[in-house]
Amino acid sequence: MQSHEIIKNACDRCGPKEVAAQLGVSLSLVYKWTEPCTETGSGSRNPLDRVVELMRCTKDVELIRWLCEQAGGYFVRNPPSSCKQGFEVMPATSEIVKQFGGLLGEISRAASDNRITNDESQQIRHIWDALKSYTEGFVTCCEEGDFEPIRKADKSKEEVRNTK
Repeated sequence: MQSHEIIKNACDRCGPKEVAAQLGVSLSLVYKWTEPCTETGSGSRNPLDRVVELMRCTKDVELIRWLCEQAGGYFVRNPPSSCKQGFEVMPATSEIVKQFGGLLGEISRAASDNRITNDESQQIRHIWDALKSYTEGFVTCCEEGDFEPIRKADKSKEEVRNTK
């Protein structure tokens, strides 16, 4: 879906007049945001396009993470994929179970004194985010039939662990 379509659908739900009033912009600008930006002048670069441009020029994904938090969610980066045949499902499935077990172990360790400190919660969040990202990669590989990117990521992680 294009950004102008997302904005149009959102504006249709609450009304373009309400959006314009809440944002302190003209109704015509809101309508321009809901149209494709073309060379003939219809449409206008909308806030979604501008945020994407800001992220691209700063190369800082924290902008998107912050937006996700404001919406009550979180950002999980999709791993790169290069679909090739010859994947192995079981090793990837086992890794998800292993990582989930690691998360549960960390939660149990942190909660053993019947409280969880800020440092412990940050560690749990770190492990949880890694698990979400790995699992998203697994699902993408299932969809594309390619588990090679996961194997390469696992090998890189193991090499990093072995150098410590």
